[in-house]
Amino acid sequence: MTYPSRLGPAERAAAIAALKDTELDILVVGGGIVGAGSAVDAATRGLTTGLVEARDFASGTSSRSSKLVHGGIRYLEQLDFRLVREALIERGLLLQRIAPHLVKPVRFLYPLHKRVWERFYIGAGMMLYDIFSYTGGRPPGVPHHRHLSKRQVLNAIPSMNKDALVGGITYYDAQVDDARYVANLVRTAAHYGAHIASRVRVEGFIKVGERVVGVRAHDLETDERFDIRAKQVVNATGVWTDDTQSMVGERGQFKVRASKGIHLVVPRDRFQSTMGLLLRTEKSVLFVIPWGRHWLIGTTDTDWHLDKAHPAATAADIDYLLAHVNEILNIPLTREDVEGVYAGLRPLLAGESEQTSKLSREHLVAHSVPGLVVIAGGKWTTYRVMAKDAVDAAVSALDGKTPASTTMDIALVGAEGYQAAWNRRHRIAQESGLHVARIEHLLNRYGTFAEDILALIREDPSLADPLPGADDYVGAEVVYAATHEGALHLEDVLARRTRISIEAWDRGASAAPVAASLMARVLGWDSDREEREVRTYLRRVEAERASQLQPDDESADRIRLEAPDIVEADAAAAKSASKAAAAKAGTAKAGTSRAGTPTSADQAAPKHVQGAGAEDAPPTDG
Repeated sequence: MTYPSRLGPAERAAAIAALKDTELDILVVGGGIVGAGSAVDAATRGLTTGLVEARDFASGTSSRSSKLVHGGIRYLEQLDFRLVREALIERGLLLQRIAPHLVKPVRFLYPLHKRVWERFYIGAGMMLYDIFSYTGGRPPGVPHHRHLSKRQVLNAIPSMNKDALVGGITYYDAQVDDARYVANLVRTAAHYGAHIASRVRVEGFIKVGERVVGVRAHDLETDERFDIRAKQVVNATGVWTDDTQSMVGERGQFKVRASKGIHLVVPRDRFQSTMGLLLRTEKSVLFVIPWGRHWLIGTTDTDWHLDKAHPAATAADIDYLLAHVNEILNIPLTREDVEGVYAGLRPLLAGESEQTSKLSREHLVAHSVPGLVVIAGGKWTTYRVMAKDAVDAAVSALDGKTPASTTMDIALVGAEGYQAAWNRRHRIAQESGLHVARIEHLLNRYGTFAEDILALIREDPSLADPLPGADDYVGAEVVYAATHEGALHLEDVLARRTRISIEAWDRGASAAPVAASLMARVLGWDSDREEREVRTYLRRVEAERASQLQPDDESADRIRLEAPDIVEADAAAAKSASKAAAAKAGTAKAGTSRAGTPTSADQAAPKHVQGAGAEDAPPTDG
């Protein structure tokens, strides 16, 4: 039996009702890539499954990666062959079976600087990379590596400084819109019966003796608190693992350290190249990654001990990336070329090394206390294996025989029939009246569910209009995010269901009012709520821009936290409205004139009470 994969307000309400009333087999805490993968794994084994996320799905690490599905070339040099092979096998599964609509091959160049020994050394590593990518005789889904002469490299990358290399080697990996993948993953979990709810924060664990039997939950949208009972709880909270573990009153068996990585987004026309680049730095590696009409440049790798919800990029971080990429370009990039910046945190298992780039990318699973499984570490690419291992550990403590994981063979929603739809894209364009490039965009974001977007446009042709300042996205995608993909706030749409917040020059400022108006129509927002959503988003943009001018992490973090999260803004507005209503009631009781005429105090009451106080809300850690 399958269930609707829609994640709208009604489905969220139904999920919360089920979470209150059902003793679950598995409750997953954390709606990032590993938590969502764990929910899919558990639900497809026939287990009664729930998932709660304190913020939006993928709002942490899982939406701020390099957008790569890869084995990790640098781990070959560290002789971590097992990790590389595991990741390459997963890459093949995602490309060909699980999510071909979302995961695509991408070609990279590794520039060579020495004529003989470096070509041999790197070439041997690339050959291993190709060999490891075969899955039981199954082709890897991407071409093999290839050696290029200096002339061939310069023909392919005219913007390359001719003195920066003597030749090159090309190889393939894959890329993905990480946040969109997680949105599809949670919808897949719902499709197989999981009860899914975002903006539900776990504030404590329920214990019987030493055993965890559930959690204390807080619905941040309604301010309701309730208990969720579960036979096993999976802690998949990434960089928040230690914080979540501390609620149990037990020290975790391992520690997670946060490593900050930032990426720059620059327009595709700023330099000419037919492929991405993999560059070595004194600390690690640096990628230049094709991303639609843009390039992604990253990443850094530095310890982070400040706010985990909003890691901030500094001026030094940005200058570091620009300096390294400019070493190989004819015309250097400047700060004026940067249209977007984002920062994320890697959850690394702490080891003896003080350098985060050398901490383990392996994952570990532990039953830290009875009833609670912790999964930490790992790589985005190996999320499915991590999820399988976490659920394996959880079901080992359940009564009865539970089937083995089946996620190796389960496609995400929107994947089935994708290739046939892609082959028909020109006909679909003719039938819909949209340009074939728009149809390709929709198919590569929604797979066969692109038909849902086209249905919205048929009902309301104005939804085919592009969003201001973000021509790649149309209004129907905003509506769909709210009705089908669990988006509850404007930021959810502009930062994760779409990538407008990093792709648009104004970071979504001009799109925000239009998108908020579309969301208001389907979510029932009044004008005050709509204005507050826009105002809060614009404050986020302003704070991010200001933080990126700061010289160090501490000052950048302080500036970034001056912008409240929308939940905090809502709470401040509700508190202000409550105070205003109480004051008004008191004034009316004391000073109502004959025939109920309002007093001057009533006439002076703020017109938009719902929005009052939002701008004075305190900083939040999310």
